[in-house]
Formats: sequence, structure tokens, C-alpha cells
Amino acid sequence: MKAENCGIEEGLFKYLVDSINHTPYYRLLGIEIAKVGKGTAELAVCANQNHANPLGAIHGGLIMSLADAAMGNAIRSLGIKGVTVDCSTSLISGALLGEQLVGKGKVLKAGRNIIFAEAEVFAGEQLISTSKAAFFKTGEINY
Repeated sequence: MKAENCGIEEGLFKYLVDSINHTPYYRLLGIEIAKVGKGTAELAVCANQNHANPLGAIHGGLIMSLADAAMGNAIRSLGIKGVTVDCSTSLISGALLGEQLVGKGKVLKAGRNIIFAEAEVFAGEQLISTSKAAFFKTGEINY
């Protein structure tokens, strides 16, 4: 998947794409970057048998990981390093194995130390989860 730069500085964009492509956890899950803009990020994963829970459905942890990754990278699109300190996710609907899931993250407010973000995860056009989170700023991204 080729990532789309939706208006951030090219050096930061290249840094984020490289970082996301080489993050071991994202690689394990198959998460890829689709788009990054100022305060926004879209990441995607194709749900497969490796993502199934014991019932044969997509594990909610995959959906929550995708939402967290979308919010975290929306924050990083502002040049901010941060870690999740609180997250609430509502799993609204399930998705089928083989479907592409897209997590759309957005920064709501970037304070001096705490950043608030939200994410929605879609399977096709269907909204399957919503999340809100708070992140603690750990520094600035130097690229």
C-alpha cells in the first residue's frame, strides 16, 4: 500500500512512513499506513485467520490496536511523541475475515502535556468501532 501525504512536511512524512513500516508490532498484525495529514492518520489491515479469536471472528484486540495506532500516528503527524495513558473503545459491530479494516485517527486537542484523540474503525463502509484516548507527550520527533 502506498501512503498518501495529505499536507504534512515531507521529511516528517517520510519519517512516519519508515517508522510505521518497521514497527515490529504493526508488522506482526499487518498494519500499514494509508494516509497522514496534519493531526490525522489512516492505517489499514486486512483481517485474516491469524486475527481470529477462539470463536472464529476477528479479535477485538486487532480493532483496538488499529484504533490506537491511528490515534498515535495522528499525534505523531504533529511532530509529537506520545504514549497512550487512557483509552475507551466501543466495539459496535463485527467484521468478516478477509475484510480490510481502516482506522481513522484524529487529534482533538494537543495540550502542553496531554493530547486527546479519537478514532473510528471501518470495515468497508460499515463503522465497527469508536475510540477516544488521552496520550502523554514524551517529546518531539526529530527527523
